[in-house]
Amino acid sequence: MVERLPPLNALRAFEVAARHLSFQRAAQELSVTPTAISHQIRSLEEHLGVSLFHRLTRALELTPEGEAMLPKLREGMDCFTAAVAAVREFVPDHRLVVLAPPSLALRWLLPRLQRFTNMYPEVELHLSGSAAMIDSGEGRQRVPDAGAALSAAPEIWIRNGYGRYPGCRVDLVLEPDYTPVCSPQLLRGKLPLRKPADMRYQTLIHDDTIQNLQERPNWAEWLKVAGVKGVDTAAGPHFTDSGLAIAAALGGFGVALQSRPLVAAEIAAGQLIAPFDISLGRRFAYYIVTPEEIADRPVVAAFRNWLLDESGMNVKAGSEPGTEPAA
Repeated sequence: MVERLPPLNALRAFEVAARHLSFQRAAQELSVTPTAISHQIRSLEEHLGVSLFHRLTRALELTPEGEAMLPKLREGMDCFTAAVAAVREFVPDHRLVVLAPPSLALRWLLPRLQRFTNMYPEVELHLSGSAAMIDSGEGRQRVPDAGAALSAAPEIWIRNGYGRYPGCRVDLVLEPDYTPVCSPQLLRGKLPLRKPADMRYQTLIHDDTIQNLQERPNWAEWLKVAGVKGVDTAAGPHFTDSGLAIAAALGGFGVALQSRPLVAAEIAAGQLIAPFDISLGRRFAYYIVTPEEIADRPVVAAFRNWLLDESGMNVKAGSEPGTEPAA
């Protein structure tokens, strides 16, 4: 049978009292009263069935039993101290691991990170992209255990989905709308892109990053909204990553239906244009997701608040996300 150990507080009280041979000085070190130390020692002696101290008029002496126990107890206390120090060294307060969809991490988050590091130079930030951060179906979603691929488990996830993650604090950070984008060179040539009907002469680039077909933006829906008929919406290349679809559009390959936040920098630089002010909305959005038990850690809260400021959402941290759609 496993030996039932005495309470750790009692063992600690004995170790300190034996080191000082004084209940008074042990009490000072442990910030308790001498009476509390005396009670802890008495409880330990009753548990062990032996006396650990000779209580003299003006002094304490260890009994043979106390002398026999003290070296190994000190060794154990040193092991406890080393174990706690090792954990603090491995996951210091300034370390932060963030996991996000690859395209968002590369195209929206990464260009902004220098502002965060300038504000919080002491933070050791670890950023990774994972397609697992894109929900694959409707309803409530669990945050996957993605820590196995990283040096430590993530504290912050940025998820693309409906925003329902039990046991987590959830903040809406981006509500993307989807619009056609292309290289400026498509505005020139024999068949220039000037009005929505001109899409019939262009190559349609399909972005299949979102697996949920109901939430994936598609050309058939956009052309219907734009009032354009007679376009083969099945034609054109398909890409399973937004970054590849955007790269194809940048290269003049065709027109991509893309989320504005992901291409805002290229539009501002004139590398891409959004020729039509016609967009598709989606229930899928980007959410900051943090397990409740660590959501108030200073470094986690700082990054979450910074993200909300960067996105301009100005939503209250931990606010209730939008209504969950019916399955």
